[in-house]
Amino acid sequence: MDRIRIRGGRALSGEIAISGAKNAALPLMAAGLLTDDRLVLTNVPRLHDIKTMRLLLSQHGIAVEPVDAEGRHLSLGGTLSNTRAPYDIVKEMRASILVLGPLMARAGEAQVSLPGGCDIGSRPIDLHLKGLEQMGAKFRPDGGYVHGQAPQGLKGATIVLPFASVGATENIILAATLANGKTVLANAAQEPEITDLCDCLVAMGARITGIGGGTVTIEGVAKLHGATHAIVADRIETGTYACAAA
Repeated sequence: MDRIRIRGGRALSGEIAISGAKNAALPLMAAGLLTDDRLVLTNVPRLHDIKTMRLLLSQHGIAVEPVDAEGRHLSLGGTLSNTRAPYDIVKEMRASILVLGPLMARAGEAQVSLPGGCDIGSRPIDLHLKGLEQMGAKFRPDGGYVHGQAPQGLKGATIVLPFASVGATENIILAATLANGKTVLANAAQEPEITDLCDCLVAMGARITGIGGGTVTIEGVAKLHGATHAIVADRIETGTYACAAA
């Protein structure tokens, strides 16, 4: 398509449903790795990345099934059975790295393909790895994968991010929910999608304070349970329609 021609001059009116935010949905789906119970997510956007995350989670033993005809509500459930995230799936979506924290927290190990051909130490993933290392994880390169181990489990730590990385904030929070002890994450990203993730984790039994602020404190628990959570609306889509109707 070369162009879109719009003939304006008529005021818009009516109601429209806003899709859930993709950047909230993906870490929320990764949270399904933290429990054997069922996690139900509503207001799920219908996007390719959602299909990719569904496929990735299935590799780990988590079935993701629609509970409505349109696929706007998803049910996640199953037993974690595999800690390897393969390249052919991870290459499709950088957000695949978000399974790293949950896998390390639940299984004490993970093998995740480096997204987009990144090297260990490269900016896209270095903050994720350094944060988890402060919690006791050890990582090494292994044939295009990052291989992580924490045989004694993850332990709470005080982590100060050099800049407010959204992905690193999410991965550390996900991992810290099941770590032994208290994790304090300073200079955390403050996007509404992170608040949404924390709200869902709290509904699953996580103990998190400082939600929405720059310093988030997570007191690790032994186990999380299932929950039902409505994904926050996409703020870009919301703003677009608001501008059109102004």
